[in-house]
Amino acid sequence: MRQMTDAEKERKQFIFDSMAPRRQKHILKKGYNEWDPFIEPQDPIDIRKDKTRRTSQGLIREFLSGCDPQKYNNSYGQGAFDLCLGLINDDERYKGMYDFSCWYQELLRKEGHTPVK
Repeated sequence: MRQMTDAEKERKQFIFDSMAPRRQKHILKKGYNEWDPFIEPQDPIDIRKDKTRRTSQGLIREFLSGCDPQKYNNSYGQGAFDLCLGLINDDERYKGMYDFSCWYQELLRKEGHTPVK
């Protein structure tokens, strides 16, 4: 627990006194001294970054900027974004999709077929 100034202690007491009795009871149950009404909120989940320290938005923007805009549509972009989020979140379903795509691309190359684009 961090040290509070006298002004913060007064504000804490004021906040506590203005709460509903039911909420006060909840705080007292956990311990008034441990309760900190001034805690900063945590970062939202959409600020997650991958191993390259890029956000999902940054990755998808970088990927799509390298694509010919004439050759993809919203559905293509949505699929790429779904896969991006799944891989960043380490979701087994999306890791399977990615592994299959890599395997299939290599199979086409080995057999002399045109790679999927």
